[in-house]
Parts: sequence; C-alpha cells; structure tokens
Amino acid sequence: MDQFTLNLIFVGATFALYIGIAIWARAGTTAEFYAAGQGVNPVLNGMATGADWMSAASFISMAGIIAFGGYETSAYLMGWTGGYVLLALLLAPYLRKFGKFTVPEFIGDRFYSGGARLLAVVCLIVISVTYVIGQMRGVGVTFGRFLEISTDQGLYIGAAIVFAYAVFGGMKGITYTQVAQYVVLIIAYTIPAIFISLQLTGAFLPQLGLIGTHTASGVEFLTKLDQVVTELGFKAYTGETANMLNMFLFTMSLMIGTAGLPHVIIRFFTVPKVSDARSSAGWALVFIALLYTVAPAVGSMARLNLTTTMWPGAEQGNALDGDAITRAEIDSNPDLSWIRTWEKTGLLVMEDKNGDGMIQYYNDKSEAMNVIAAERGWTGNEVTKIDNDIMVLANPEIAALPGWVIALVAAGALAAALSTAAGLLLAISSAISHDLIKGSINPNISEKGELLAARVSMGFAIVVATYLGLNPPGFAAQVVALAFGLAAATIFPVLMMGIFSKRINKEGAIAGMLVGLIFTAVYIFTYKGWFFIPGTNMLEDVAANYVFGISPLSIGAVGAVLNFASAYIVSNMTKEPPQHVQELVESIRIPRGAGVATGH
Repeated sequence: MDQFTLNLIFVGATFALYIGIAIWARAGTTAEFYAAGQGVNPVLNGMATGADWMSAASFISMAGIIAFGGYETSAYLMGWTGGYVLLALLLAPYLRKFGKFTVPEFIGDRFYSGGARLLAVVCLIVISVTYVIGQMRGVGVTFGRFLEISTDQGLYIGAAIVFAYAVFGGMKGITYTQVAQYVVLIIAYTIPAIFISLQLTGAFLPQLGLIGTHTASGVEFLTKLDQVVTELGFKAYTGETANMLNMFLFTMSLMIGTAGLPHVIIRFFTVPKVSDARSSAGWALVFIALLYTVAPAVGSMARLNLTTTMWPGAEQGNALDGDAITRAEIDSNPDLSWIRTWEKTGLLVMEDKNGDGMIQYYNDKSEAMNVIAAERGWTGNEVTKIDNDIMVLANPEIAALPGWVIALVAAGALAAALSTAAGLLLAISSAISHDLIKGSINPNISEKGELLAARVSMGFAIVVATYLGLNPPGFAAQVVALAFGLAAATIFPVLMMGIFSKRINKEGAIAGMLVGLIFTAVYIFTYKGWFFIPGTNMLEDVAANYVFGISPLSIGAVGAVLNFASAYIVSNMTKEPPQHVQELVESIRIPRGAGVATGH
C-alpha cells in the first residue's frame, strides 16, 4: 500500500472518531457548552487537559526548535512545564471553587467591575487569537505534507474539521474528543522516537538514548552530535546561551504565561469538586510528562539524522572527508523521496548554487567554514530553508521507518493541533457570548439565544484564525510563545492578585491589565508587525535591534512586572475594595468548613 493511501486511512479514521464523539457528546445547554456540565472525571479531564496543552507547538514545532537550537531552547521545556505547576498549585483549585464558567467572569466579580470584565475579554481574545494562529499553521503544514497539497489548502481543510466538531460539541464534545486525541498523539509521538532511539543508540527508551552511546561511532550520543554540527560550522548542540538574561526572561514569560492561558484554565471548571481540580491537574502533569521527556531526544536525533543524510560520511567519521549528497541522488533514490515531497510544500528549499551537482549543507555565517568553502569552490549553504515545523513530521521518513509509522505521526500531529485549536476557539466563543453579550450587552438573553451566539462567535473566530494562519508571524512555537507573553503580562498577574490580595481594587486591576497589554503588544508589534500584518514592523526582527537584548518572545515577563507594579500603585492611591469583596477573596482561599486553629 502506498504512503498516500496509508495517510488517508489513518487521518480519516481518527477524524471520523473525533466527529463521532462530538455528535455523541453534543452540548444541549450552556453549562454543557461552557463547562461540560461540570461532571468530567478527573483522570479523563487530566488527559483532555494534556491534549489541550500539547498543541502543534509541542508536537510539531518544539522538537524542531530543540533540534536546531540545542541547550538554549530548553527554555521551552522548562517554561511550559514549570508554568503548569504554577497553574495547578496557585490558580486552578481557587478558580474552580469560585464556580464560574470563564476567566473574565471571575475578574468581573472579584473586581466588582463590568469594565474589568470587558478588558479581560479583550485580553483573552488577543491571547487566544495569537495562540490559535500557531495551531492553524500546524494543521496546514501537516495536511499539506501528508495529503500532498499546498499548506494553504491544508489549512482550509483543518478549519472545516474544527468547525464540524467544536461548534456543535462545545466543551462537552471537545473534552471527550480531546481524550481520544491525547491517546492518538502520545502513541504517534513515542513510537517513532522508540524506533529511532533503537537505531541510533540501541536504547529502547529515547530518554536513555539521549544520554547513551551512539552505536555507529561508539562515543556518547551528544558528543557525536556536537562533533558533527561543529564540524560544519554550527554552534555546539550542548553549548551555553550567549544571552542569559534573555533566556531567563523567556523562561519566566513562558512559565507565568502558561499559568494565565484562558483555554487551559477553563478545563478546571469542568470537574465536579475543588479536590477534583487538584487531582486532574496532577494527572495532566503525568500525561504531559510522557511527551515532554521524549522531546529532547526526538529533537537531537532528528538533527543528527538530517545532518548525516546531507553528509553521509558524518556518521562514521569526518563529514568533510566525504562528499555531500548529490541532487541526482535526491531525485532518484526512493529513500530520499521525503526531500522531494517537502520541497513541494516550500518548507524545505535546496539550491545548487555552484552548479557542481551536490548540495553542501553548512553554516555559511561561520568565518572558519567560509575559508574551507572558498578552498573547495562552495558559494554558500545550499540548504537555504529548513522550517523547524517539519522536523518531527519528517523524522520517521529521514530514519526510513515503515509507512504506517509515518501515517501515525500525521494523525498525531493533526490531533495535537486540532485539540488545542478547539480549546482556544471555545475560550474565544465563551468570552464573546457569555462575558460580552450576556455579561454586558444583553443580560436577559435566553439560554437558547446565548448558545446560538456562542456557536456563531466560534464560527467567526475560526474564519479569523484561518485568515491569520495563512500569513503567520513565525513558525508554530514562536507564535505560541508570543501568546504566552501576552498571557503573562495580562491575565496571570490579575488572577494572582485577585486570589491572594484583598487590597487590589478595580482601578488597580484595570490599570495593571492595560499597562501589561499595551506595553507587551506594542513591543511585539514593533518587531513582528502591527497585528502581525507582514511589512508593518517598525524594526527588523533581529537581536541587534532588541532593547537590552530582550526578544519579543521574552518581553511578557517584563510586562507582568509592570502589571503587578501598576496595580499595586494605583490600588494604594485609591480606596479599598468593598467589604463583601474582601470576604469573597478570603472565602476562595480557605477550604469550606475550616475553623480557627486552636491550642492544645
């Protein structure tokens, strides 16, 4: 059976499963649409949260970033996992105890202000739309490769499928669909990793293969990888970062941004009790760890496999002692058909610049390599584009794994992207229908009318996300990191202060959110373009133009500090919150039925 048919079977079967579950679990009330009737089992909710959390950025893009960035990009792993611990310990149980459907509803009630609730809606929509761009791009990249169509056409197909099961199923349908999607994506991620780890290191567990011995050369795997990439002029894979401040701020931005992501927070509104929120958070961490501990191995092994494919002699010894891969071999060898297929998508580009019939892959920004290149008649790196988002998807093909494994990875990648896209779209939908329409514009709207408004707004959000996904401001994980920065600067501080400080009032909360949102968004737009529209950036997005070397991906941590500071300053210059609000804050933090401690 050919690869295209296998892809269709695996992807088609999983999609039929998702849509079938959505029909079975169709939401009939607003409680089911927004919070799945608050009756989801904690273990299932943990699994659904894992799928919601492990987006296209985690499945498709993160290993690609690690593959080319090495140690420095471990910030993605540290920030995203550390942030989830913050969310589980500091926010989820308290927000579940509050008992509302949405994050803006909590902010509006805690800060006794319709204006604060409306501003929270704006922040939520900006964050979620930015985040969903990355998911739609992941859908387009995956469909484009495995259905052998353009990335744009793949994006349209993915949008239609999300519409089919998210608009009608709501949170109830999405939750049970995400359980199925988690099973698909974790199997799809780990099976190829096990195969490749056995090939390269002989270790069954990829985590052990990463720190094990490279079978062909007999040296430690990471030592071998460092040797291969540095020989071609690239930075050592295990090398330190050049800008520790930026790495620290980036890690913090991802961490506190994680804890402020609305589409993840609302997952904890779906369980019956506060204790279940804590339990489901623990289960989610277990399910997330199954993928996140494998990602470094996937990224590093993909990098070695790619490099040794371009320089066949690199696996045994010195890459430059042998010849680079030839264009004729790429065009004729069945084992290299993956190169030809990815070239059709435009995400992998090779150009024989010096006309010698070979494709020299090296770092042409390295002075030492340019000396060697001049001696050998090379005129620049001839692999002119390798999109980070293709590495996980191409990894099984590079390693020549069976066709069913390649098809399984396609299904897993789509499951990861679609599960998170659905959660984000629900967060946008609930913010518009429940917080904006019912909360501000028409408080007397019927439940049926609110449900219709939720579905219409979700459909509109899908259209906007699809349009923005056609021209994303970066690859999937970069776009997601921007969303985390916005969440870090806006939602996380106001939730923390709302739960743990009785002194913060509505004026302080509004001031903090405004300062955090405006500062962070303007800094990002300065380099990425206004509202991510190509060509509207005021400065080129290069490190030399960053203020104190802080990239747009890292600025969220600074925005969060400004949010906290503004809120405290303004709150202390204005009157205290009403007594009933202070009592509300106290009741959220104290377990029901707890009494005053007594001596013995």
